[in-house]
Amino acid sequence: PTLEDELNAVIDTGLYSDVESFVSDAVHTLLAARPELRIAAACNLYERGTFSLGKAAEWCGLTIENMKETLYRRAIMRTAPESLNEIETMARRTLHAASHPVT
Repeated sequence: PTLEDELNAVIDTGLYSDVESFVSDAVHTLLAARPELRIAAACNLYERGTFSLGKAAEWCGLTIENMKETLYRRAIMRTAPESLNEIETMARRTLHAASHPVT
């Protein structure tokens, strides 16, 4: 069967109302099962300007510092489109981490 046949068969089961809802569920399942793919997608969305640094890190489950490292390793230039609220949140987290060092 073709991809279209398979998609139509899934919709015909009645478990999904349309192809978009099935594809959305399939993508979410795939990204949950493959964290490296989720990180790659977050990097791409950051590079496109869809995600801020904070949103990209949150979306793929990395810390801000690990997200920065990941972008650096992928040669993705960082910009600063973070909102004032995101900058304040990152600053608070940094200050909190600095006052509670891991021993």
